Amino acid sequence: MKLHLKYILFSAFIFGSFYSCSIAKYIPEDERLYTGASLIIASDSIIKNEDGLRTELETVISPEPNSKLLGMYLGLYYYYKNQKENPGFINRWLYKKLGEKPVYQSDVETFDVEDLLLNRLENRGFFYSKASSKFEESEQKAAVAYTVNVPTPYRMETYQLDSLPAPIYGEIETLVETTPFTKGMRFDLSSMKLERLRIDNNLKKKGYYNFDDSFLIFEADTNRYHNKSFDLFLKLKKAVPKKATVPYRIAHVNIYPNYETADSIYTTSIRYNDKNFIQKEVFFKPKYLDPFVTLKESELYNPETSRNTARRLSTIGAYKYVNIQYKEIDTLATDSLGLLEANIYLSPLNKRAFMAELQVVTKSNSFTGPALALTYSNRNVFGGGETYNTTVKVGYEAQMGGGKNLGDSSLELGLKNELIFPRVIFPIKINDDFFKYSIPKTKTSVSVDFLDRQKLYTLLSGTVLFGYVWDANRYVTHQINPISISYTDLMNSSPEFEDILSVNPFLRRSFEQQFISGLTYSFTYNELVDVQKTHQKYLNFTLDVAGNSISLFGKEQEVAGPKTFLGLEYAQYAKADVDLRYHFNFAKEQTIAARVFAGYGLAYGNSDVVPFVKQYYAGGPYSVRAFRIRSLGPGTYNADEDTNNTSNSFFDKTGNIRLEANLEYRFPIVSFLKGAIFADAGNIWNSKENPVFDGKDKFSSDFISELGMGAGVGLRVDIQSFVIRFDLAAPFHDPSLPKGQRFNFDVSKPILNFAIGYPF
Repeated sequence: MKLHLKYILFSAFIFGSFYSCSIAKYIPEDERLYTGASLIIASDSIIKNEDGLRTELETVISPEPNSKLLGMYLGLYYYYKNQKENPGFINRWLYKKLGEKPVYQSDVETFDVEDLLLNRLENRGFFYSKASSKFEESEQKAAVAYTVNVPTPYRMETYQLDSLPAPIYGEIETLVETTPFTKGMRFDLSSMKLERLRIDNNLKKKGYYNFDDSFLIFEADTNRYHNKSFDLFLKLKKAVPKKATVPYRIAHVNIYPNYETADSIYTTSIRYNDKNFIQKEVFFKPKYLDPFVTLKESELYNPETSRNTARRLSTIGAYKYVNIQYKEIDTLATDSLGLLEANIYLSPLNKRAFMAELQVVTKSNSFTGPALALTYSNRNVFGGGETYNTTVKVGYEAQMGGGKNLGDSSLELGLKNELIFPRVIFPIKINDDFFKYSIPKTKTSVSVDFLDRQKLYTLLSGTVLFGYVWDANRYVTHQINPISISYTDLMNSSPEFEDILSVNPFLRRSFEQQFISGLTYSFTYNELVDVQKTHQKYLNFTLDVAGNSISLFGKEQEVAGPKTFLGLEYAQYAKADVDLRYHFNFAKEQTIAARVFAGYGLAYGNSDVVPFVKQYYAGGPYSVRAFRIRSLGPGTYNADEDTNNTSNSFFDKTGNIRLEANLEYRFPIVSFLKGAIFADAGNIWNSKENPVFDGKDKFSSDFISELGMGAGVGLRVDIQSFVIRFDLAAPFHDPSLPKGQRFNFDVSKPILNFAIGYPF
């Protein structure tokens, strides 16, 4: 039934259109159908932001009339049909989907609405306003017109603080001096509520643990004026507790690194850096846990410091719960200071965990297939929050969206060992106070992968990484790997693959440089984490530099040629990418998503070509979706027109320059089924001409006319952020065709892309 919902609703619309006028016979004789309300604002002065005032007033007008579709009361019609003794299955189902109970004139309480209108006007400073209403009636319908007469509003002359007890008087006096209130501002209750919250928030930061914004009250005095002006006074309500007017300091900080609710006896207490670490045995070493706790003894209570501590502790990866509680301490010291005891309860995750994951993997190179990953984790390995992970993976993948080609399937085996330290491991001590938002993590990993690409080659590769990940704030993340070493060994190269390499010497050179040692850095600014924001921005910048430091130890060959290190030829290159994204969420589950990508790789020194694994490609589910994976470019090259191309297709077309732009409209269809309409443009080029491509691959000032462009539609299954994506696209500008023939929207042979996750 769900699959045909759209067609049934459409049929219901057509069917109902013939009978919608017949709802008149169902309206009781002593009733009229309510059709809505209008609002007239009459004022004896100019109202600043009258549209905003109208919008607020309209929110209190009720009830809502029955909805109409193209002038027809379709929902009301099916309500009446369902009131029959035997309405039938279809009518009952349509009523459940579309039906609405009728709203009659007798349901409208105009006096209540008038009171609400006057209340909103007084809250905005329009005192002594008047409201009236009048029904406009026809034979079986009625509407109501509300009129509000708005006088000149009251405006503020002064804003001052009334007498308060010490020491809170001085704190609030300072805050009043920095108020956003200005002379001449209109009386506005909502602004006063915001002012109370501002003062309360700032008082909390200064230690006023028991204060609440509800303790503050505003009083307006108009006695001195005859021109609708007033003096505004801020004061405390009566009977405010004494403890709410004094600041609190933290007397003790108690940390329970291995807290369990069933435990009530803790036998070991270690005093470290003015904090008490209480645990049965040393579960988490105090010297490693201490930097995450920003609460300090003798400092004033500050909720921001408390939230910061909780967030930092949660990032360690060893705890499932972080609970910070404060307890007031009885003191006879003074009446002007309170004392708190901060208790931090940390509930650890299971020390060891084993996870088996069956995946459907889809990669950016359009390889898709099943994979099984087995992961063993050991948390808090050395008592400092360290996490050790070892993962064994086996997977089979096939390239989707194309005909049978060489290398279109592969078998992959992998082993990865990873050790994560929740602190900076560096020869020189770095002050932890520099990292206010979060403490960087040090990540080390060693991995080995075996890849058997059908009828082409077998590749054995190993990677060693050492680096840091740091969240500077909610949106900004830095990731730097000062040590990034990889080695690849091309084994069992097939005759077919050797033929491809013999045709393309640039490709051969990109596989020969097996040793890569360098530095990578990534900067990410991500507003997409705020899913409620209307405007979301994303920026990622990545820099990859290899071979500079190792070149100092490089050994010259006897015959002129590239240098080697430990007998291995190493690569030298620099590569930079910029990825910009913008999401405009203009309605519920409706988004316009845009993306621009630019990347450039420069080979130098020991290399005359960027290594194959570091080159760019275009086409496929994460690129220009109207072209098959790695089939677009480079430049205007067309393999079908190349008489020298004996294999009729060069292996994985790549380049060292990439430009791309994407635009997509995303919308809901029904439940977890989403849709999209999109357009993509992009291509790859080489900065140095590759003779194999007859000079058509070189980047030039005419690059705009060499972009591959396409458009299409998408269907996505989105279940709690797990997305299975199908995109159907066709090209409308093919750069491989001669000029004058490139613009052609060829929908006869569309490309179907399958992927996991959104493209951007």
